[in-house]
Amino acid sequence: MTMPKRDTYTPDSLLTVAVQVFNERGYDGTSMEHLSKAAGISKSSIYHHVRSKDELLRRALSRALDGLFAILEEPGAGEGRPVARLEYVTRRTAEVLMAELPYVTLLLRVHGNTDTERWAMARRREFDHQVAELLKHAAADGDLRADVDLRLATRLLFGMINSIVEWYRPELGSVSAREEVAEAVVKLAFAGLRT
Repeated sequence: MTMPKRDTYTPDSLLTVAVQVFNERGYDGTSMEHLSKAAGISKSSIYHHVRSKDELLRRALSRALDGLFAILEEPGAGEGRPVARLEYVTRRTAEVLMAELPYVTLLLRVHGNTDTERWAMARRREFDHQVAELLKHAAADGDLRADVDLRLATRLLFGMINSIVEWYRPELGSVSAREEVAEAVVKLAFAGLRT
């Protein structure tokens, strides 16, 4: 992938290119040479903005993780019955995934091969744990089916949301399509989970 030559790059525009290349080639399969060719700038120009390829990875993963953790700070995630909060977090997680698709795609593809990847995986597990706690509280309130194992329900819920990165293509839809996908995830998941 070669992009048109640009005279100037900002840290954000460089990050956008890096995430695209990481998603296409894999982080381990991407060199600074690949990044400089994709950006149409020299390797030394990249080093003007970042110290290393790892710094680009950390920035990209932070963007995805910050978006997910911000959901947990929103009023809808902290007020009301646990099942309503869980539905809210589920909907918003799907929305953030679609809004930050390249960044979340990268997050979901890390394997723990570097310290940065292990850090991101640990933060993602922390997010998943907080959502699993909401599931437990909703079940304890009697709002979720008792005959579905909560660990399995948590995995299936995240599996459904995470699978969006494999087929959702924003260039084929509108912003309302994102809302429709998020609403469908909530309806399908909670039609099977609610009592």
